Amino acid sequence: MAKVVALVDRDARDTHDGTVPRSAYALLTLARRFGEPVAAVGGAGPLDQAAIDTLGRYGATEIWCPAEMSEPAGSTDLLQHLAARLAPAAILIPATPGGQETAARLAVRLDSGIITDAIDVLPGPDGGPVAIQRCLAGSYLVESTVIRGVPIITVRPEAAAPEPHPHPVTPAVCFAEVEPSPTPSPEIVATPKPAAGRPALDDADIVVAGGRGIGSRAAFAVLAEVADVLGAAVAGSHTAAELGWVPREAHIGLTGKTVQPGLYIACGVSGSVRHRAGMQGAKTVVAIGDDAAAPIFTMADLGVVGDAQAILPALLAELRARKAQLSARKAEDRKFR
Repeated sequence: MAKVVALVDRDARDTHDGTVPRSAYALLTLARRFGEPVAAVGGAGPLDQAAIDTLGRYGATEIWCPAEMSEPAGSTDLLQHLAARLAPAAILIPATPGGQETAARLAVRLDSGIITDAIDVLPGPDGGPVAIQRCLAGSYLVESTVIRGVPIITVRPEAAAPEPHPHPVTPAVCFAEVEPSPTPSPEIVATPKPAAGRPALDDADIVVAGGRGIGSRAAFAVLAEVADVLGAAVAGSHTAAELGWVPREAHIGLTGKTVQPGLYIACGVSGSVRHRAGMQGAKTVVAIGDDAAAPIFTMADLGVVGDAQAILPALLAELRARKAQLSARKAEDRKFR
């Protein structure tokens, strides 16, 4: 079986289990569809045993790291080395800003074709990868294949829900003598923002999003309180981000974030094609707004037609009351244990 290389980008901000980003689990899940998953670990510092075990749980049979782990090794250099050594059927890379840069540089070095922003990767008739992409503001899906060199595919977060391998393996940890490129990749410097005390948008099980229909910054603050009671992440439409009600990095849509939570609550969001492209992977959608003809209601599992500015305070009060009742019940139960 051909090997499929998945980049474990430890510079990503969705890191879990010590040193393994969540995106790696999704890439390994996809890689199992058409080959033997191999994890390529970028960044500096050794993997701990928990991270190795986790990668094996998602199907990685081999974990490749730079031999000199004390120095940050460029992901492009490592992937170039593995492409020559393993002749993989494909190289999967997370569609993060850094991942897109790595993929572009790698494609030039290998003289290979590249597909970006895939939302799914499936085995084709010949067993090779077929990437699914959105086009025309998410209205259509296209199937794309690479016909030159090693297929390099960047994958968006919603491409696959991470699924542990039914038969976990103990991966072999291998070290590659990576020759640094004579023209090294530029250092990408990120300045992390202070934690908001809420779940990361990419990982949240519940997302509460607001749009222009919220009406004001003050009303958006109430929406944020609703999110906090639910333990949810806060997001917004493109318009809400333009108005400054929500940070630009929390903008949901074709040109912003793509999420697939268990519950997506859209308040005052009309549901344009561009917005729906960023949240249509949600399992349950609740829409709140005063325009019953808004497109968001066509995909909502539950719709509440009314003024969001009036509904949100009432919803907040009800949630707080129920949360207080639940806390009191738990406290009472503990007395009898």
